[in-house]
Amino acid sequence: MYKFKSKPVLPSDITSESVWLARRRYVQQAVALGLISMAAPYQAWGQERSWSVEENTRWPIDEPPTAEKHIVNYNNFYEFGLGKEDPALYAGSMRTDPWVVRIDGEVERPLELDIEQIRKLAPLEERIYRLRCVEAWSMVVPWVGFSLSVLLRQVQPTSKAKYVRFETVADHASMRGLQSRVLQWPYAEGLRIDEAMHPLTMLVLGLYGKELPNQNGAPLRLMVPWKYGFKSAKSLVRISFVEEQPVSSWMAVAPQEYGFFANVNPDVAHPRWSQASERKIGSGIFAARQATLPFNGYAEDVAHMYSSMDLRRYY
Repeated sequence: MYKFKSKPVLPSDITSESVWLARRRYVQQAVALGLISMAAPYQAWGQERSWSVEENTRWPIDEPPTAEKHIVNYNNFYEFGLGKEDPALYAGSMRTDPWVVRIDGEVERPLELDIEQIRKLAPLEERIYRLRCVEAWSMVVPWVGFSLSVLLRQVQPTSKAKYVRFETVADHASMRGLQSRVLQWPYAEGLRIDEAMHPLTMLVLGLYGKELPNQNGAPLRLMVPWKYGFKSAKSLVRISFVEEQPVSSWMAVAPQEYGFFANVNPDVAHPRWSQASERKIGSGIFAARQATLPFNGYAEDVAHMYSSMDLRRYY
């Protein structure tokens, strides 16, 4: 298993040692952590529910987590605005209870599950994933959830199912950004079925030991750690098995820039910026850059799925 090499970090990038070591206690103590957005305050794990969270050590990373304040206050969530700070400012108006997710398409047993039913499908675990954003920023985040495959197996996909399409909520009453024409709404994303069923692919319900705040995709989002950030569809309401390759929202608006696969490939430049290097979020624009790793460093786990593909063509 590849382990990331430690790099120099600024003090502002590192969660305090006392908070990080005490993260397990949040389940029982409902302790708040880091800088909390006034627009979408956190609710600590276990404050109303007695969930247990296990630490997953199958994919170790020897980099410190990014400071929580950067993760909850610097987001792409265009449904709330185009600015990085807009989601934290405006997402608090979105209601996440009740919440129902529909799983349908080429399946034997379509389902509609509320968020409580989804939370009970599998033991929650904390996975520390390294993620590279579209604009060549990187972060290390402790996500809480379980493998997407656990949910997908519930509906028994048919032999026609080749892809999985994800659709996010489009609530005009609370999402001011839906007035923008920058994307087609509701936001849609897609994965090949083997990508969706890979154990690394995760359904996320929380981060830093607490429930997801709205600006990070509450109450349920997708996390695919070897792909770009725009594969991380937030606030999911529908998951569909389909036979034909789905068109994601970014493919529809800018096909010359965004292909279906979105694998992290430092050897293929984006039309508007290089992908060969990246900066840690929170380090500042003048901070030293580090080399981008193929498949975000998860090549040992996932490269075999693309061994017969020209990754310069299928970007």
